[in-house]
Amino acid sequence: MDSAPVVQALMQRFGADRFHFQNTLTGMPVLWIAREDLLEVMRFLRQGEHAFEMLFDLHAVDERLRGNRQGLPEADFTVFYFLTDLSRGRDLMLKVALAESDLRLPSLTPVWPSANWYEREVFDMFGIEFQGHPRLVRILMPPTWKGHPLRKDYPARATEFDPYSMTMEGQDKEQEALRFVPEEWGMKRGTDDQDYMFLNFGPNHPAAHGAFRIVLQLDGEELIDCVPDIGYHHRGAEKMAERQSWHSYIPYTDRIDYTGGVMNNLPYVLAVEKLAGIQVPDRAATIRVMMAEMFRINSHLLFLGTYYQDVGAMSPVFFTFTDRQKAYEVIEAITGFRMHPAWYRIGGVAHDLPKGWDRLVKNFLDWMPKRLNEYQRVMQDNAVFRDRTRDIAAYDTKEALEWGVTGPNLRATGFDFDARKQRPYSGYENFDFEVPLGTHGDIFDRGLMRIEEMRQSLRIIEQCLKHMPAGDFKADHPLTTPPPREKMKEHIETLITHFLQVSWGPVLKPNESFQMIEATKGLNSYYLTSDGSTVSYRTRIRTPSYPHLQHIPVLMRGGFVPDLIAHIASIDFVMADVDR
Repeated sequence: MDSAPVVQALMQRFGADRFHFQNTLTGMPVLWIAREDLLEVMRFLRQGEHAFEMLFDLHAVDERLRGNRQGLPEADFTVFYFLTDLSRGRDLMLKVALAESDLRLPSLTPVWPSANWYEREVFDMFGIEFQGHPRLVRILMPPTWKGHPLRKDYPARATEFDPYSMTMEGQDKEQEALRFVPEEWGMKRGTDDQDYMFLNFGPNHPAAHGAFRIVLQLDGEELIDCVPDIGYHHRGAEKMAERQSWHSYIPYTDRIDYTGGVMNNLPYVLAVEKLAGIQVPDRAATIRVMMAEMFRINSHLLFLGTYYQDVGAMSPVFFTFTDRQKAYEVIEAITGFRMHPAWYRIGGVAHDLPKGWDRLVKNFLDWMPKRLNEYQRVMQDNAVFRDRTRDIAAYDTKEALEWGVTGPNLRATGFDFDARKQRPYSGYENFDFEVPLGTHGDIFDRGLMRIEEMRQSLRIIEQCLKHMPAGDFKADHPLTTPPPREKMKEHIETLITHFLQVSWGPVLKPNESFQMIEATKGLNSYYLTSDGSTVSYRTRIRTPSYPHLQHIPVLMRGGFVPDLIAHIASIDFVMADVDR
């Protein structure tokens, strides 16, 4: 990794002594740099021959309790910056070490506009300040919150807090803190001729698609500006990972994007398997692909029904939910659960495919194509629908990459990137399917992308049905698979191993790993840090919906309220995916 062209370019430009190389299992170069060099290095990586297209992620780690830091720079806290170049298949991670007594960094918002929300989240979760940030305030926690939840000295369980109580005075204080003050966001209350109206859209509006609030600055129905407000759904999933075993954390991943089911298990278990050095059998990998694509269809159907509804078509949602029930029949028969199966395991899946699974899958494959044709007709043959969505809230590839937009919303601009093709995982390289692309990057194309993607998912599932490999559904690996019961009854050593694996969980060697997948709503990734324990030292979840919502104000200034409703529908997000 230290011989990668971009690393060589950096060392040639700035000098090798200004970088410290870290060996990891992330699959990318990881370089530590000094705080003083951050802006200069980032500007170098933003333009020219070695430019990166996207600031994919930005977050932090509290290093103070980490025991295995041999060879790494001294740090109480670390801020990491993950850059990706989707066109050329390159990734790079930069890290900056900070002392607890001096938690300051220059803001990257002048270099990467998408850094805005990420820096606010690091400030919120760790208390690290970003100098030059346009408005460094909390983003997930209430403005009155005390402490920084992802610090190691912050409690991880409710039982570690004092009993909660709220006085009337405290309630009034919390309510006042939620009041929107336009001047604090650089907004004017009006012009010389008229006052603007400020309207709360959400957090309890059905078209907000969850507990999501946007404060609208309106001149009639024209949007002068808007401010998204998130955090109402915050569950602390990254904090929970620090107290759950590697295995027992799997059900938590289901709830990140609660429409994606086992799709959310996949990047997590793949990242853990890298840490453990586990090779998954072909049958297990193929089963994973089949069920992930079932949930992609299931999620896209939910999107499609609500998308039509928000644009004004009232009946399609009933049809898409009928189709989702067909998908759930297959999912429930195979996994035993519907919405949150938590069915993938480290090393494979929970159990083998049941008898008759192939008949159920075949029935679903026969059912769906004609339904997709009808959904496409609703879009293409309805003049009102076309007028409401064509050339509305459109953006090009350059803007999408600047703001961290991925998945169908990126491909709607014509950009050909699908991680299943360009960065295959779990055996996707063995499947024949196409990557649908749009041309306008508007609301219409974003809807059409999902219909075409469902057709390709059906192709993948059909190949799984016809070519399901024989063999085991999980790896025979001591870190994740208990010994056979017969041996456990005969040998005390295997009984001890079984007891430890079930009650304690696997202990993974100190290292860091990373896995990116093409999830239902875009690129989802898990960045795991092991400190040689039964739990993760740090779990960072990068979700697609987070940057997608940050992009809303840029698109909607000068638009109209009905356009905002249609655009929100076309994004396809859930707030658990945003807030984690």
